[in-house]
Amino acid sequence: MTKLEAVLGDITRETTDAIVNAANTSLAPGGGVCGAIHHAAGPDLARACHALGGCPTGSAKITPGYNLVARYVIHAVGPVWQGGTANEAELLGSCYRAVLAIAGDYHLRSLAFPCISTGIYGYPIAEAAEIAVRAVTAELAHLPVIEAVRFVCFSEADLAVYRRLVQ
Repeated sequence: MTKLEAVLGDITRETTDAIVNAANTSLAPGGGVCGAIHHAAGPDLARACHALGGCPTGSAKITPGYNLVARYVIHAVGPVWQGGTANEAELLGSCYRAVLAIAGDYHLRSLAFPCISTGIYGYPIAEAAEIAVRAVTAELAHLPVIEAVRFVCFSEADLAVYRRLVQ
């Protein structure tokens, strides 16, 4: 059975096989989690992302981790919150499923996720966390190779939300 946990921390320091980047559709360095990952990984990450030609909302793509401890970065593009009327829940769940499909294809044993879409994209944390945990739990039933999934939260408030869902 896969171990799910929620922790407070810096995703760029995670020792999992892959970390997940809360990316934008152009896969360009941005702010928040994305900016921190690009900064820690070094300039080769931006070059690799540019070569991928972008990524649609609800999808994910993989690159090497470069200067990170993690071997890979899986770039997941979540939706911008528009009040819940623009298929945001499906798109957010889809990006988590896409990450797990890539992890399965690469035979990864461990992953670390940030709180996708909850920063500058404005998705309410309680709803986003519920979608994240539900999508990940459902997909893990089909991916026995994955041994550990960690939700890495940047704030105590976000951690409290995830800890209620991951027990």
